[in-house]
Amino acid sequence: MSDDAVRVTIYTRDECSLCEVAHETVTRVADGLDVSVEVDLVDVDDDPELAAEYGERVPYVLVDGRPAFKYEVDERGLRLKLLAAA
Repeated sequence: MSDDAVRVTIYTRDECSLCEVAHETVTRVADGLDVSVEVDLVDVDDDPELAAEYGERVPYVLVDGRPAFKYEVDERGLRLKLLAAA
């Protein structure tokens, strides 16, 4: 990851349609901005602690380590958060 990239973490799980939509939205919005964005997908089912913490509450999206969205990603809100974090 480059030092100036904004890190977006998406907590997800297999066969989660909302998770797929969230990832597509983050990617599309990031591609449309002049901001370097690094997206990390984290499968909560791979870690018992994450599975216990998030349960069915995925997708859960962090922008620069801060909670940003749960279940659905608002494109305008994401754009503002990415620009503010850059």
